[in-house]
Amino acid sequence: MKRIACTPRADWKATAEHYGFRFHTFGDEPYWDESACYQFTLRQIEDDLEEPTRQLHELCMDLVARAVDSEELLDRLAIPRDYRDLIRRSWRDGHPHFYGRMDLSYDGHGPAKLLEANYDTPTSLYEAGFFQYLWLEQQMQRGVLPADADQFNSLEEKLGQVFGANTFATPFYFASVRDSLEDRGTVQYLCDIATAAGLDTRLIDVEDIGLNPAGRFIDCSGAPIPSLFKLYPWEDMFHDRYGPAIAGSGTLFVEPPWKALLSNKGMLALLWEQHEGHPNLLPAFIDATPERPLAPGWVRKPFFSREGANVEIHTPDGQRVKEEGPYGGGPHVIQQFHALPRFAGSHTVIGSWVVGDQPAGIGIREDNSLITKDSSRFVPHAIIG
Repeated sequence: MKRIACTPRADWKATAEHYGFRFHTFGDEPYWDESACYQFTLRQIEDDLEEPTRQLHELCMDLVARAVDSEELLDRLAIPRDYRDLIRRSWRDGHPHFYGRMDLSYDGHGPAKLLEANYDTPTSLYEAGFFQYLWLEQQMQRGVLPADADQFNSLEEKLGQVFGANTFATPFYFASVRDSLEDRGTVQYLCDIATAAGLDTRLIDVEDIGLNPAGRFIDCSGAPIPSLFKLYPWEDMFHDRYGPAIAGSGTLFVEPPWKALLSNKGMLALLWEQHEGHPNLLPAFIDATPERPLAPGWVRKPFFSREGANVEIHTPDGQRVKEEGPYGGGPHVIQQFHALPRFAGSHTVIGSWVVGDQPAGIGIREDNSLITKDSSRFVPHAIIG
């Protein structure tokens, strides 16, 4: 694994705009960063990233199977009692799931370590699945990369297979919150793949979804929504005023309700408890006293934090880092500190994607801070050798 300096394509911004990648820059800082790329060998991809991702996903699915039948585990994951039957039914009825992303620490040597799993509302999908592959193709065509270069990236292919392998009531709606370019880019990408797979699709803002007197979720025209992909977290839906209507609405939700168990950082503690010593897991425990100072060598994360918000790090040598955010209340997990690898002064995390039940590719993020945030740079990768 190497970080290689690259000359950005002269037209990369125009190319991004042409293909609808409108969140390529945050303020004056690039989000998409092709001034470098990461180079892997095929062995590193297959043995150190793809296979561990497969194994970790299996552990996660086993955890769901155990948790849905255990009130004690659901209590520890802070799952509201009013929604436990909904979660159980969605699991037992085999409601389909599309995708998830595991954030891994890996430096090219030794086992990758799971930092957390984003299995309900993961973003960075478009840039991982489409735009970095376009970068690869163009750099090969221009002779910047070898003609036999490759990429660990079957996201679009596998997502198309998931859409094609399931029978969905249509039209299939794809929803994100209004005014988020990144969220809209993610759902637009998924919607385009579903359309290419032959589904009748619609885009809708979460804020425009209504509820009719019969208890059906409807669009702006009053038409019922039979199938809905929502880039909106289950823990928020459980506390929204329309939450009680979910079970009887007749809408098939993707991601399904059982994903609430895996978008919850409490699962890190339960995985360690069940598989202590697994080479790809870090020691993690539910934090019974989140108000106390964090001990050196540990990281504290709220169960429902996203994009690094409210994460607190106390390194073994005494450095303290904390990201502010809206998730400070509620339960927390503590996880043993595992330093992210540093390349060219940046801290690097690998997002390893799962589609259906199969590893499907990676996306790499960099930040000057120890904490990866929504503004952390996305850097493409290639397999060479």
